[in-house]
Amino acid sequence: MAARVPKDKRQLRACLICGVVQNHHVFRDLGCPNCDRYIRMRGRNDVVTDCTSAIFDGMTAMFQPNGSWVGKFAHINNYEPGVYAAHVTGRVPEDIEDMLAQKGITYHPRDGSAEE
Repeated sequence: MAARVPKDKRQLRACLICGVVQNHHVFRDLGCPNCDRYIRMRGRNDVVTDCTSAIFDGMTAMFQPNGSWVGKFAHINNYEPGVYAAHVTGRVPEDIEDMLAQKGITYHPRDGSAEE
């Protein structure tokens, strides 16, 4: 899959689960390249708003996930190529977190609170 690189700096948001950075309309129109199979953002503006945040710090562009030591260090080496936030402020809603747990996926907040 080709990397989705934001072309416009307005309305950038980061996924609260994987940290990928895209424009709001891209999350709404195409979903999250890593998480859409679980949380189905595509076409659902309310889910995009609940599962992404406009408040994030730092960005890393990763285009070759398998050979990237930066990707491995940032724990994004198993994700699709793209631009990722270093830290994302916010948490997914509790019902989404419960649904992820039911599917065997452990949610790790991307704001660093899980490291404390």
